[in-house]
Amino acid sequence: MPVLPGAEPFRHEGGEVGVLLCHGFTGSPQSLRPWAEYLAERGLTVALPLLPGHGTRWEDMQLTGWQDWYAEVDRELRALRERCAQVFVFGLSMGAALTLRLAAKHGDEVSGIVVVNPANKVHGAAAHALPVLRHLVRTVSGITSDIAKEGVAEVGYDRVPLHAAHSMRNFYRMVDGELPQVTQPMLLLHSPQDHVVPPVDSARILSRVSSTDVTEILLEQSYHVATLDHDADRIFEESYAFIARLAPSVGKRSDTGQVGQQEGTATGG
Repeated sequence: MPVLPGAEPFRHEGGEVGVLLCHGFTGSPQSLRPWAEYLAERGLTVALPLLPGHGTRWEDMQLTGWQDWYAEVDRELRALRERCAQVFVFGLSMGAALTLRLAAKHGDEVSGIVVVNPANKVHGAAAHALPVLRHLVRTVSGITSDIAKEGVAEVGYDRVPLHAAHSMRNFYRMVDGELPQVTQPMLLLHSPQDHVVPPVDSARILSRVSSTDVTEILLEQSYHVATLDHDADRIFEESYAFIARLAPSVGKRSDTGQVGQQEGTATGG
């Protein structure tokens, strides 16, 4: 299946500090593309993969689960570790849950994490109904484009495939149990007005990780997809400052590569 315009993965060869960015459930790399480009322009090596089943059509996502999504970012992290002296992992929403699991499993191989509106649980009655409902109903209405800024849209699916949603629910429960294994420096940014992930998820994560170097920032002007919203510049600047504090080599090595390398094929699905 062809990839939706704008949903292509993004990679950039830069210096010895690398960043892996993980997009959210039913979304695509487009939601993190400006962030990835900001980091690439500052000489970092950047990987922003397209998760299996995403960026094409929701029917492709129905055939995937958390094991597929996690395996993709795990491979990308290992590739960055071979290329870079230090690697950071950033994530939005479910991509933040992927980030937290990578941190829990890879330990010192991850130098720090940045999570934006991190998801920790599927809330409401739908969560309890998913195990049965997914066999009766294929999809429900989509969750993309929760953005306060006018004229901005997120590239993703307008339907949520329920088999995939059930897998995501199981993934969140597993990651919640692994949060005490997260010890890396963490920058957590979240929106008080988020119509997809409630602030209680950020509070839960902050209370359960074992990290001692933790910074929490409120994104007062943005909704869920804050990386495309009014607070995007602040996210970019704060995350780069976070890296610069933890990776002394940042800014000391010039970048000679080309920004904006794209890959136009989806993985999995």
